[in-house]
Amino acid sequence: MMMTQITKLDSNETITEIAIHNGVVYLAGQVPDDDSLDIVGQTREVLANIDKALAKAGTDKSRLLTAQVFIKDLADFEQFNAEYKAWIQGFVPPTRATMQANLVNPNWLIEIVVTAAIKPA
Repeated sequence: MMMTQITKLDSNETITEIAIHNGVVYLAGQVPDDDSLDIVGQTREVLANIDKALAKAGTDKSRLLTAQVFIKDLADFEQFNAEYKAWIQGFVPPTRATMQANLVNPNWLIEIVVTAAIKPA
């Protein structure tokens, strides 16, 4: 049985930000850079971070397979969802689950985990 290579990018002692295996990219939970922003600002930062990480892995949001959304306050859902819809517009959206969650940093309002297929060579 042949083993396929696993590539890990942006790793430290506790986490790997990007893992690539068998044509699939797995991203760690993406969080905002500026935790003082409101849900709209934090969502835009998280989505931009997803775009950057996917590009680094050789793919983009057109190849998303699934997304897991962790949102702190469900009262923010509609504003989050409007930003998400604008970001994914023009593409068939991936499967998605949305959960209310207390995030590690109490100032984070949103965290998103995605999996995507690598673009064909």
